[in-house]
Amino acid sequence: MSIINNIKHRLSLRQPLQESLDIVANIADALPLEKNTNLAEALSIVNGLYPTCTDFERDFPSIAFSIATGVGKTRLMGAIIAYLYLAKGKKNFFILAPNLTIYDKLINDFGNPAYEKYVFNGISEFVHNRPVIITGDNYEQQGALFKESEIRINIFNIAKFNSDSKVQKKGGKTLAPRIKRLAEYLGQSYYKYLAQLENLVILMDEAHRYHADASKRAIDELKPILGIELTATPFDDKGNQFRNVVYEYSLAQALADGKFVKIPAIATRRDFDKGALSNSEIDIIKLEDAISLHQDTKNELTIYARTHKVRQVKPFILVVCKDISHATEIFELINSDTFYAGKYKGKALQIDSSTKKEEEIEKLFVSLEDVSNEIEIVIHVSMLKEGWDVTNLYTIVPLRAANATILIEQTIGRGLRLPYQGKRTGEPKIDTLTIVSHENFNAIIEAAQNPNSILNKMRFVQIEPEEISAHTTVVTSKNKIEKEAEAEQETVHLIKNEAEKAKAQNHLDAKNAIIKALPNFNALTEVSKIEDLAKPEVKAQVIKQIEDELAQGQQNIFQPDILAEVENIYESIVTQYKHNLIEIPCIELREQKAKAEFKAFDLNTNAFYFRALEEEIIRVELQGIRTDTLRATSSGSYGNPLKIIVNELTRFAEIDYDENATLLYHLATQAFEAIKQNAKFEEDALKAVFQFKGAIAQKIYKQMKENWVLHTEHIVSNILPFVKIEEWNFSALINEGYKHYQEIVIPTSLIPKYVFRGFQKACHFEYKFDSKAEQDFAFIVENDKNVLKWLRPAPNQFHILWDNNTKKYEPDFVLETEKAIFMVEIKAEDRLNDDEVVQKMAAAKKYCEYATEFTTQNGGKPWYYLLIPHSAVNKVNSIPYFIELYLK
Repeated sequence: MSIINNIKHRLSLRQPLQESLDIVANIADALPLEKNTNLAEALSIVNGLYPTCTDFERDFPSIAFSIATGVGKTRLMGAIIAYLYLAKGKKNFFILAPNLTIYDKLINDFGNPAYEKYVFNGISEFVHNRPVIITGDNYEQQGALFKESEIRINIFNIAKFNSDSKVQKKGGKTLAPRIKRLAEYLGQSYYKYLAQLENLVILMDEAHRYHADASKRAIDELKPILGIELTATPFDDKGNQFRNVVYEYSLAQALADGKFVKIPAIATRRDFDKGALSNSEIDIIKLEDAISLHQDTKNELTIYARTHKVRQVKPFILVVCKDISHATEIFELINSDTFYAGKYKGKALQIDSSTKKEEEIEKLFVSLEDVSNEIEIVIHVSMLKEGWDVTNLYTIVPLRAANATILIEQTIGRGLRLPYQGKRTGEPKIDTLTIVSHENFNAIIEAAQNPNSILNKMRFVQIEPEEISAHTTVVTSKNKIEKEAEAEQETVHLIKNEAEKAKAQNHLDAKNAIIKALPNFNALTEVSKIEDLAKPEVKAQVIKQIEDELAQGQQNIFQPDILAEVENIYESIVTQYKHNLIEIPCIELREQKAKAEFKAFDLNTNAFYFRALEEEIIRVELQGIRTDTLRATSSGSYGNPLKIIVNELTRFAEIDYDENATLLYHLATQAFEAIKQNAKFEEDALKAVFQFKGAIAQKIYKQMKENWVLHTEHIVSNILPFVKIEEWNFSALINEGYKHYQEIVIPTSLIPKYVFRGFQKACHFEYKFDSKAEQDFAFIVENDKNVLKWLRPAPNQFHILWDNNTKKYEPDFVLETEKAIFMVEIKAEDRLNDDEVVQKMAAAKKYCEYATEFTTQNGGKPWYYLLIPHSAVNKVNSIPYFIELYLK
């Protein structure tokens, strides 16, 4: 693998970053990369490769990358440094940061391998030869004894760099700039040392901040061999566009691609009418709507974190005010008892020039990502600056904006970063940034019609008034055996007699310890089904693990009693565990593309009406304008028509001659026969093939693509006989959010809002349903005598991947009968043949095949898959009825 491909792979570069790195590599190959390069020649070379670069705008070759916020400019800098070192041997780099916040962040990004965003993770050459980080704070202490193999990365805040580069005065005396003063350890100033380096490369983060004369002059004096400029806004302080841009990946492109940033949405309240409402009243309505959206997002983030066992993300709201007095008014409102009964007291932060210094504001803003930070609402006045690009901004509320459209276009980029590895989760509410705008909603929709506006990439959402008052909370539905243990704990708390209470608590602690430990022993060779957990040799290992866990941490004085109780109740708990569990084999099922091929088929020749054209020679005089035309007389030698057609077909990249020769000649023959039928003479047919060979091949190719089949195989990791029943996490209405599963909900569109209870056979006590058909099917399985147990699987219960391993299939139900286990999908009747449904079914059936193979070899039950149309789900139908009709 080449160096550049290796870096792309190791750093998991996104497509825009890969393309940018390719450009750096191309330019690095084309330029000499040495001091005092002839700028005119260098510019001519770069312009020839990338015509958008018409002027370096500096005294050295410098190229700019215009890349949208959130796509990963810092990671690109790391990739460029790695490439220039590994491929070109460059060891000295100088990174400029636009402010203190980014400066501190870059020091961590480039210098701390333990940091989660360390840019060189995966670059093995930097493990034992870690780059040395020299900063604007420690450069005066750097020693002169540099190792020859050392990679040195200087990181400076532009304010510090500029101040240290200025002439200073002290006691009436003029002093040399700090960075230009003599350093004894170097025998020269650090500035001069940098300027004399033969291979210094400078990288400028937020490059538009370094086009002012002072910054530009100081950077030019460093005499680097190459400059790399990164910015999302390639305009200088006078509004002039950069002339050295070699690559652009704009915010509009990022939004259109839909991969690297949040989905922006504009929201308003349905049927909103400004009428005689005052500005203050509109402010309150917008803030209430923002709070409702915020709480909903907060719940969804909590559910996602619990379900997928990932870090918790705490969202916040950004309120943009007209001026400082307006901001103060809003701050006081949010901190008052009248605003949600004081719920947000102490949870709002006003940050502007009247409350904090700029550097303090920057640090406060970045700290908002910390889940322990209680701030949920930030009130701000002036435009947001670089470095405020946090990942947990989910709601923006522009209040009293004179031009809301412009404000949104300028503000939106601040909240588009994604919190989980910069990738969309597939959960719409977690992947969406919402801007609340009521009085300007229609104007923004009109502005979105402009193809040059970012707004045309946004979604428009209307908030239902009833949703504003419908507050929700997060509910965790544990599996039945864990939930029963929780209920038992409540009973223990009520026991008055201390001796009886201690005995009951020891019994419960022993029970909980066993329940917790059992899933960890599904990988033992002695365990092929749950009953095997009762084997003496397995029991001994489980008890040993429980004993080790009890011995950790603070000593439990009841440890001997708990262990004795574990010994006594172990077999009964295993039986209880089995009774409350469906034995779902743990199978990591991944797709593996095996072979793609074109199926044999007969050509539809209706469109193959090609007639030969008259062949003419046009003659034009070299002097003058007279032309004449002569009819050409053919020799009749047009070649073999079948070979001509086949040869044209093999020009398509997907068509391999060796694999498809028989089919190609079959189709070419049918095409030629159709053309002959429309020709008077065979020679005319031969001529038509010669003249229209490209069009003929294109028509054949189109039909071949319709008969292209991708054969997919699946690879399976080690199969485990069972896994614990995973917990469900979902939101529920705080007031009247629960229903008995037999209740009829009208209108049925409200069904997804409720949590349903009352199940006896299910593996959980509480579920939510997406449709009436799902609720009705739950009624059927709960009351059908053929069903022993059933389950609505949590999102991470199965690991069945599909769509080239990019998506995970989550079945609607799993049910167990006396003789088999069934995986069930309820789907709208008009979608049964959708490609997505077909792919999911193929993956699910493959899981059932592997599960059956394993379970039947170990005395278990076979697995089957049922795809049931929603129209067939009727409460009077039985499970045998569905099995008879839909077992595939």
